[in-house]
Amino acid sequence: MCLSAVLAGIVNSVAGGGTLLTFPALTFVLGPSAAATVIANGTSTVALCPGSIASIWGYRRELTGMGPWIKLLILPSLVGGYIGTRLVAERDPEEFRQLVPWLILTATTLFLLQPTISKWTGIGLPHAAPSLGLKCGLIVFQFLVALYGGYFGAGIGILMLSSLALMGISDIHRMNGVKTILASAINGVSVILFIKLGKVNWEMAVPMIVSAIIGGYVGASVARRLDKKLVRYAVVVIGLVLSAFYFLKIYRNS
Repeated sequence: MCLSAVLAGIVNSVAGGGTLLTFPALTFVLGPSAAATVIANGTSTVALCPGSIASIWGYRRELTGMGPWIKLLILPSLVGGYIGTRLVAERDPEEFRQLVPWLILTATTLFLLQPTISKWTGIGLPHAAPSLGLKCGLIVFQFLVALYGGYFGAGIGILMLSSLALMGISDIHRMNGVKTILASAINGVSVILFIKLGKVNWEMAVPMIVSAIIGGYVGASVARRLDKKLVRYAVVVIGLVLSAFYFLKIYRNS
């Protein structure tokens, strides 16, 4: 469990998707029942949130000048995260889970094609000032991402990187810094609710928290030193793997 948390912390600091490592591991240990699945979801969220906060420190230099974007998107992140977490505690997760592979695949494709889309439309060009309409669209999109993040969460990093790229933030490391803060806000709200609702296995969560913090800091520090194109390709690969996993999981027995 600690190894899955370390690896998840590293993956989350680069693009997101660490839940794909910790959630299946927890369901394997805690059992396949519906109640255990909810506990696994809550425990995974609690375990990974401190690692995301540790990643913020790793990206502190890249966050210079990103304050306006963070202020714009922090409120929809908090509101969406709260509503999404309430939904997962009250409704059948299968309803939303059906959309997961399509959502992640679409976001990954947008992120992969962002340079081409920029040339065709002018959207997302470096230093281009986005219009008011685009900003409003980003706020709505961020709310939906946060809603999904509070509900389940795997792949929210890919979704946020896609939207930030299209809005004109061309530096992958700066995007990762902003994404990490917003993901921490979404998961922070979920953590409070999961703890309040008693959906956390602390015997598993405590050692995983320490492991995820180590992974988050190490991952952010290493990612900052990598070539930007390499990190972009890593984001795309993670997104494709995530979408393929959920396509197989959902439709294999259909």
